[in-house]
Amino acid sequence: LTAGEELRADYFLQRRELGVINIGGAGKVSVDGKEYHVAPRDGMYIGMGARDISFESDDAGNPAKFYLNSAPAHRTCPTVLIKREGTPEDGVVIIKEENKVELGSLEESNHRVICKYILPGQVESCQLEMGMTSLKPGSVWNSMPCHTHDRRMEVYLYFDLPEDAFVMHYMGEPTETRHIVMRNEEAVISPSWSIHCGSGTRNYTFIWGMVGENQDFDDMDGVGMRELL
Repeated sequence: LTAGEELRADYFLQRRELGVINIGGAGKVSVDGKEYHVAPRDGMYIGMGARDISFESDDAGNPAKFYLNSAPAHRTCPTVLIKREGTPEDGVVIIKEENKVELGSLEESNHRVICKYILPGQVESCQLEMGMTSLKPGSVWNSMPCHTHDRRMEVYLYFDLPEDAFVMHYMGEPTETRHIVMRNEEAVISPSWSIHCGSGTRNYTFIWGMVGENQDFDDMDGVGMRELL
């Protein structure tokens, strides 16, 4: 992982932090010589100051797909492997049951499970929050009823979609919405003033990442169904 001209830093995480979630096959992440085995749907938080970061698949026939979110950081937080199941140990965080939240219903077409990876009380970070939402079969709507959060921006990565499927992602001001067609493994940025929700041609999964003024997951401004235009 290199800094590139965009950062003009000596190395990528000189003044940044990084969240990683693996949406492919099993793989490895090396951080300053320490190797972490990252299974499918597991993740990592890598703190500011880590210099040498590399990624590798266990099997080229079923490659790992490491999705990264990064944000500016002002202090170093511990680098940890984040696992959905297992036993906690040094350098390994298991996602708490309280951070696996089931919401919605099949009747409202929004039955989903939110799995929170990086957030206060579980994985320490400067400002980055990150997690994954999976829709149950028969459900297609995410984040509905929708909301904004003026103190944070958010990015969605949609995946687990067949080639001929898509999600109609809605964004914009609540009274002036627009749509964008999102296909498998495509990401969309939502500025702080924009709603963000979507409806798919079938169920799917998406990763959400947020950065901003605070890390209060529930700090959001709901938008009534009758307000949307």
